[in-house]
Amino acid sequence: MELPKDSMMLFSVINMKLRDCYSSLDELCEDMDVDKEELVSQLKAAGFEYSAEYNKFW
Repeated sequence: MELPKDSMMLFSVINMKLRDCYSSLDELCEDMDVDKEELVSQLKAAGFEYSAEYNKFW
């Protein structure tokens, strides 16, 4: 699956995947072959931070 380029759509898709399919961001990135640092950086630039405790960006 190709991830959306738009930050808001990316935020939505990643949180949906984390909620429905993956127990951690590391698991998602490994399974989807996504660069974790790049993903976190892109979402951070849009104002979102990852919470490992809640397994979601907010």
